[in-house]
Amino acid sequence: MKTYQNGTLWHDKNGEEIHAHGGYIIQHEGFYYWYGEDRRENYYVSCYRSKDLVEWEFRNHILTTESKVEEYRVRTKRLLVHPNGKKVNIERPKVVYNKKNKKFVMWVHYENGNDYRDAAAAVATCDTPDGDFTYHGHFNPFGYMSRDCTLFIDDNETGYFISAARDNADLHVYRLSEDYLNIESLVHKLWQGEYREAPAVIKHNQKYFMISSFCTGWAPNQGKYSVADTMEGTWTDLEEIGDETTYLSQPSFLLKANDQILYFGDRWGGDDGYFNSGYVVYPLEEKEGKWKLIEKREVIFRENEIDFQ
Repeated sequence: MKTYQNGTLWHDKNGEEIHAHGGYIIQHEGFYYWYGEDRRENYYVSCYRSKDLVEWEFRNHILTTESKVEEYRVRTKRLLVHPNGKKVNIERPKVVYNKKNKKFVMWVHYENGNDYRDAAAAVATCDTPDGDFTYHGHFNPFGYMSRDCTLFIDDNETGYFISAARDNADLHVYRLSEDYLNIESLVHKLWQGEYREAPAVIKHNQKYFMISSFCTGWAPNQGKYSVADTMEGTWTDLEEIGDETTYLSQPSFLLKANDQILYFGDRWGGDDGYFNSGYVVYPLEEKEGKWKLIEKREVIFRENEIDFQ
């Protein structure tokens, strides 16, 4: 059993800080893999592993300034360091497994580190979940801006990339190519002019649920959600969830574990306190089509059981 205080920076089994901000968790061959931003030193993305969500083991800095760079069929700009020598920004890394090509595929939000004008998506791949990823560069899907993003893999293995576009005014849903390495089509422009970012998606009871935040920089704001019958179908108007600050958090991802739906969020520390940004896990409940996010002070992870206080 291990208890984590919501809103704090958690630690791995060796007592080291877990830096997996804006991240994502997948399950693969008996393990949970937690990926996220790590802006220390020359790092961009780090990976942690756990069998039970209780004890996390640091595995690797899977993307750094020194990662292998390799072109692929998409024309991209392949810069992991700005020409002025500064690090670029790699934000909200999401990793999924492609069963057909047996590759782990990462999509991220890319900015050049000098200004915030690139607003691009970037792709990296690896043969293992925690190995050294190869960086394939960044591009603008169909010429659109692409900022806060997430990935979602449907039951039939169709992949979707969701990202904020038009200076965050709209949220775009793209269907991925079969190998998850490119965009196949733009299937939605959602909630034009409503300025949503930090999207997270999950499927439950044959419905698709998407939660997102408003755009207020590092400051938390009112979370909202929408529901659809299919990813490419009609999404409902946005409804509020949680309180006016989403309980002092911004969505990172949603996870089904131990028969529960878990909301993982970031409690950002801002520019001055980024490295102390904490994590929150809150239970999500759905009843008769309405979703509720429940604020909790602590999350208690046990084998095959998750409790809250």
